[in-house]
Amino acid sequence: MSIPTRLGLTACLGLLFALPTHAADITPLMAPAAPVEETESGWQFTFAPYFWMAGLSGDTAQFGLPTVHIDSSFSDIWSNLDFAAMATVEARKDRFSVFGDLIYTKLSGDGKARGVFTDTVDVESETFAGLIGVGYTVFEDQNSHLDVVGGARIWSVNTTISFQGGPLDGISRDDRKTWVDGMVGVRGNYFFTPEIYLTGWGLVGAGGADIDWDVGLGLGYRFNDTISAIAGYRALGVNYDNDGFIFDVVQQGPILGLSIRF
Repeated sequence: MSIPTRLGLTACLGLLFALPTHAADITPLMAPAAPVEETESGWQFTFAPYFWMAGLSGDTAQFGLPTVHIDSSFSDIWSNLDFAAMATVEARKDRFSVFGDLIYTKLSGDGKARGVFTDTVDVESETFAGLIGVGYTVFEDQNSHLDVVGGARIWSVNTTISFQGGPLDGISRDDRKTWVDGMVGVRGNYFFTPEIYLTGWGLVGAGGADIDWDVGLGLGYRFNDTISAIAGYRALGVNYDNDGFIFDVVQQGPILGLSIRF
């Protein structure tokens, strides 16, 4: 059995997005349709915890040891996930917004070594991914809006790989890498009714990694001016290769979230 992550995530994709003050919420996943009263300073704030049932597939390696391939669907999350915490926060004033998307996961599972025989390969992965950015609304009307966004994603990945059987039997290695990627993209939504809306986003970037990307699409429901919820699908990928440490993975799966505006 392989390991699901997120980092993810994400993703990167409860991501983090801001919507216009009269059309939507700012988090990537929830967006009330009606305006709410601003604070005396003119700022609006959103807090949105979410759960991303992300599977993980890709390659990881360290210290020149054989590359280990991971391939796990989101259905394995209950057996492989040790701990997870995910949330987005946002502050908005007029067309401008500042946001953050924080993802911490600790996972364990099995992988397959490339080019060498082993009975099993145990993989433990502890991942933090934090996206900090700003947004600006470039288009909005009564039913829709579009934001452009830019920021930086900070990654910290700690991986332990242990080989069982074969010529590498008993060998275990642990390594940690931290890097930063610049990110740019868009996000937007469309309201079918005052309560029901479609929201989506896409980000791409690079820096420490060769490529870093995050996309998502969700269907939301606004209960009132303060609380809304969303169900959707998010995919996040990163390809980092430096000094023998490889973390080239894609995380994807359903996402559920709740948004609170004040």
